[in-house]
Amino acid sequence: MKIIHKLFDSQRKHFEGKGKLRMLKPLFEATETFFLLPGIVARSGPYVRDSLDLKRFMSFVILALMPPFFFGIYNAGYQSCLVSGLPVDFLTVVIRGLWIVMPLVVISYGVGFFWEILFASIRKHPISEGLLVTGLLFPLTLPPAVPLWQAALGISFGVVIGKEVFGGTGRNIFNPALTGRAFLFFAYPTKMSGDAVWVSISGTAQQVADAVTGATPLAVTVLTESGETVLTALEKAGYTFSRLFWGNYPGSIGDTSAFCSLVGAVILILVGVASYRIILGGVLGLLSTGWLLNYLSASSTNVWMVLPPLHHLVMGGFAFGIVYMATDPVSAPGMEHVKWLYGFLIGVLTVLIRVFNPAFPEGVMMAILFMNLFSPLLDHIEIGWRLKKRISNV
Repeated sequence: MKIIHKLFDSQRKHFEGKGKLRMLKPLFEATETFFLLPGIVARSGPYVRDSLDLKRFMSFVILALMPPFFFGIYNAGYQSCLVSGLPVDFLTVVIRGLWIVMPLVVISYGVGFFWEILFASIRKHPISEGLLVTGLLFPLTLPPAVPLWQAALGISFGVVIGKEVFGGTGRNIFNPALTGRAFLFFAYPTKMSGDAVWVSISGTAQQVADAVTGATPLAVTVLTESGETVLTALEKAGYTFSRLFWGNYPGSIGDTSAFCSLVGAVILILVGVASYRIILGGVLGLLSTGWLLNYLSASSTNVWMVLPPLHHLVMGGFAFGIVYMATDPVSAPGMEHVKWLYGFLIGVLTVLIRVFNPAFPEGVMMAILFMNLFSPLLDHIEIGWRLKKRISNV
């Protein structure tokens, strides 16, 4: 550790004052804080006695993202090997998964940090650790077959338009990763939806790939034939409830496994990073809306209305979104009571978008971004309510 300290201390003069590399001071400080804990202390009150600084905060989120990240590598490799006719032994699957996922992660971090360094150098402020989370979240929301240049464009839009134009980390209105994902969805819909994007096909026998469906459970639900129940259609396609829960099916890299998202939720709640109010509120909103639509579905031909509410919970990316995206402390409300309402409305909107707008069968992405927009209003309402309860000065 002393060697690392001496190395940074010896090079600091080149990045401060009139040093030749003073424009790269934010990059130097970011590299230093990656190896060493921040050495800046408060010199005047008020003092906050809390060990959870921004670096540790982001580290906990990265830790909680490991279950869906590792499973995403395995699942992307498994689906690719299965469709391409390759062996599906563990080692082959993992190598194939790494070949698919890691380039997207490298592109996400590389391009994202380029924009972070550029804006930090121009504004002359330190580089924030916020991109450590955004850079990993973003590729986990993408289909495995997305082109790398589109991934670079998406993270650029998410970082620049979703965060930096508002002032950087801590000032953004929308979740940057979801902003980039939404941009790609609307700009390049054929590369972000449909049956052909959820499995990265190897260059081997194309006829094998043509014989295996890449339809997601959400797509199977939409395409349920007349006279057939949605559960029958899902089971015919091999999508049992247990398979949906564990997540071993084609989909975005990191959001197919409800189980992995559940593990991440437990970690984030125990370390005090994520709000259990938002997560439970989202689950309650989704289940109650699903049950209500089931009750009203007697005279409807909409297959989504008869889908059991628990299937809404494990299908698609709802579990991933409500755990990792909706709980973003910057774009979510800060007041405790309205967090319940915030999460509840995300669950409600997710079901309503899925049921009544077949163009967006996923739903959760639009629901979270829409509620991000209303977060300041929800905080304003609770603050006003709290102020009214105060005793007037006499």
